[in-house]
Amino acid sequence: MKHVTAEALPIAWVPGAIPAAERPGHFQLIRELFEKQAPERAEVPGGYVFRFPASSFDAVARFVSNERRCCPFLAFALSVKPADAGVQLKLTGPEGTREFLKAELCAC
Repeated sequence: MKHVTAEALPIAWVPGAIPAAERPGHFQLIRELFEKQAPERAEVPGGYVFRFPASSFDAVARFVSNERRCCPFLAFALSVKPADAGVQLKLTGPEGTREFLKAELCAC
């Protein structure tokens, strides 16, 4: 199995990775998650960590499933806290990832 690091991949969106019919729903999901449901976000080396309420788990998992297809340079780390303490999503990648995420996901 070949090991590829995020640093080896360019920061580039893959056109057509998400079928055209699914894109509006994905963009709506991004707005809902990152503009409304992420009460906490913090800078980490190479990206951001976002904290969501526990009830957001399914939506966050859907986001990761789609986003990893169109942004293969991103590394995703999903952490589910005990009980209803919430969900944490860490998005990181090569140099410039934080700026990409800021422009694409939120006004961080």
